[in-house]
Amino acid sequence: MFAKHGLAQARNRLTLERRHSGPRLYDLRVSAPTVLIMAAGEGTRMRSRLPKVLHPVCGRPMVGWPILAARDAGAERVAVIVSPERDISSGLPDDVETVVQPQPDGTGGAVRAAGELIEGDGPVVVLSGDHPLISAEVISSLLEAHRQSGAAATVMTTELDDPGDYGRIVRDDAGDVARIVETKQPTDATPEEIAIREVNTGTYVFEAAPLRDALARIANDNSAGEYYLGDVLPLLREAGLRVVAHNESDSGVNLGVNDRVDLALVSAEARRRILERHMRDGVTIVDPAATWIDADVEIEPDARIEPGCSLRGATRVGREAVVGPHSTVTDSTIGAGASVVHSYLLDCELLDGCIVGPFTYLRPETRLGEGVKAGAFVEIKKSRIGRDSKVPHLSYVGDAEIGEDANLGAGTITANYDGFRKHRTVIGDHVRIGVDTQLVAPVNVGDAAYTGAGSVITSDVPPGALGITRPKQENIEGYTEKRAREEANEEGNDS
Repeated sequence: MFAKHGLAQARNRLTLERRHSGPRLYDLRVSAPTVLIMAAGEGTRMRSRLPKVLHPVCGRPMVGWPILAARDAGAERVAVIVSPERDISSGLPDDVETVVQPQPDGTGGAVRAAGELIEGDGPVVVLSGDHPLISAEVISSLLEAHRQSGAAATVMTTELDDPGDYGRIVRDDAGDVARIVETKQPTDATPEEIAIREVNTGTYVFEAAPLRDALARIANDNSAGEYYLGDVLPLLREAGLRVVAHNESDSGVNLGVNDRVDLALVSAEARRRILERHMRDGVTIVDPAATWIDADVEIEPDARIEPGCSLRGATRVGREAVVGPHSTVTDSTIGAGASVVHSYLLDCELLDGCIVGPFTYLRPETRLGEGVKAGAFVEIKKSRIGRDSKVPHLSYVGDAEIGEDANLGAGTITANYDGFRKHRTVIGDHVRIGVDTQLVAPVNVGDAAYTGAGSVITSDVPPGALGITRPKQENIEGYTEKRAREEANEEGNDS
């Protein structure tokens, strides 16, 4: 019923969001852009068997962030440029193309590999798969600046206090981009160029025809022996075409991921933005520093998220629900006005007004109807519980169907596994299960029936009946005095 948490499921969510996304930000009266996302880097500094761009950032594969941003910005065609050595298909939605870059020969080589997609006269946007903080708004702003300038290429730039080894933007007297100077090697740039604070973010818009022509003429005569996409720009200028810069104030567009330190920094910033968005949309997050919310989580206004909570995957939280403190909710739905305290929920559904916890574990394919209570130290798995029913405490319910207004006493267990197969327990409406009852499936308890405390129910209980299996109580008079005499005799014999 609900998707499991993982890369394949994240891919499905990307596809689903693509189909149901809101209005696009880019004016489609202009030619819709083609977007190329560079994701062929080897990612050796991650020291991971998992390809770098598949590492999750707030629950979404890193490469999924620019894909969704591109779609929301109006792209009709999105292609990811990949390495032949790394399979990243599990993190891509089904409607995204892939292009193989045969060898790791730089950003210019990556875009060259996608040459067949650079067709017609529309704009071509180039993004980086390891820059997850790019947004649809930023891409749309870049496209609009490009359209208004009439340039052959527009480079997205930002200014940094410490530019590090990012490529520097060298402008001409008119303010257009003269060239991008790489600084990875000591001999690549002069001291004056290294002092420039405006840097290349690795995001571009090109007109297709001049880009095709310039790509064929770039060279790799640099210290790294790579083809730099930035080297296209001087060739465009030599042809009498303009190259302009669009300076983006959001420095997050330049936060790329090379290693796990970068991944943590980017994830922290993404998480901060997610929390801020929810709070501005009317959600109370009591302690943002102690709250983790994934990118695809949806929360309605007036919900309250207490400290220590982690909301992951495709979780949905309804209006005026309270989650936490210290709850983990993954790929689950929590209805309006529900309460989840100090509990763990995985792949389950709670309708409006449910009360869960503390210390409750709701496992996959569990569905709680309106007003259901699952109390302290309760585990429920693959079960449906009807409206206003209660499993107050210390119980295990697995593979069960429970009707409306039923009450399961403390210590109730559905014994659903016989060592070979799972079996279902069916409990009707208005049933009262006595404390410490074991229901050995398959078994049915009819409407308005009762079970006696301490019973082991192995046969069906008819509607309105009492099922009871405990033996008759027997009292042994004088037992305590007898035991005391026996103990005294044993001690005397030992001495």
